[in-house]
Amino acid sequence: MLLLAALVRGSDGGPALFRQDRIGRGGRLFRCWKFRTMACNAEQALADYIAGNPEAAREWRECQKLTHDPRVTALGAFLRKSSLDELPQLYNILVGEMSFVGPRPIVAAEVERYGDAFQQCFSVPPGLTGLWQISGRSDCSYAHRVALDSRYASEWDLLLDAEIMLKTVPAVLLQKGSR
Repeated sequence: MLLLAALVRGSDGGPALFRQDRIGRGGRLFRCWKFRTMACNAEQALADYIAGNPEAAREWRECQKLTHDPRVTALGAFLRKSSLDELPQLYNILVGEMSFVGPRPIVAAEVERYGDAFQQCFSVPPGLTGLWQISGRSDCSYAHRVALDSRYASEWDLLLDAEIMLKTVPAVLLQKGSR
C-alpha cells in the first residue's frame, strides 16, 4: 500500500488518498477511503465534459459513471481495473464502518435510486466486495445492483459471505465489469 501511495502521489503531486462521505449501515455517513484515481481538478473536468457531451451527460444521469471518464488518470485506470484503489478501505473495516462483504457504500445522491429498498439494503454494513462485484459490476444496470444488494441483505449468512469472497478473487483477477 505504501508503494501504491507513493506512485499515486508521484504521478502528479496530488494527494495519494481520496476520501468521500458515503452512506453505510442504517444510513449513517462515514468517510470512505480510496487511492486517488482522478486528476486533482476532477470536478471541473466532469462539469466541462458533460456540458459539451450530451451522451456522456445522459450516461452520468443514468449510472453515475462514465465509460470514458476524462477525470481518471492513467495510473488511476489501472488501480480501478485491478480494484487496488479500494485497499485503503481496509481501514474502514478495521474501525467498524465497513465489512469485507456487503453492499458497496453509496453517496447521498444515490439514496433515491434505492427507493423502498434502501432501508433493507443498508440494514447491513457496506462491504469491500459483494454480490454486485461478482456479478459484473459496471456491466449491471443500477436496478440490478439494487436487487443484488437487497438479496444480500435478506439472505445474509456466513456461507454466502464465504461464497462471495471466493468468487471475488477471479472477478478481480479477470477484471469482470471493471472500468
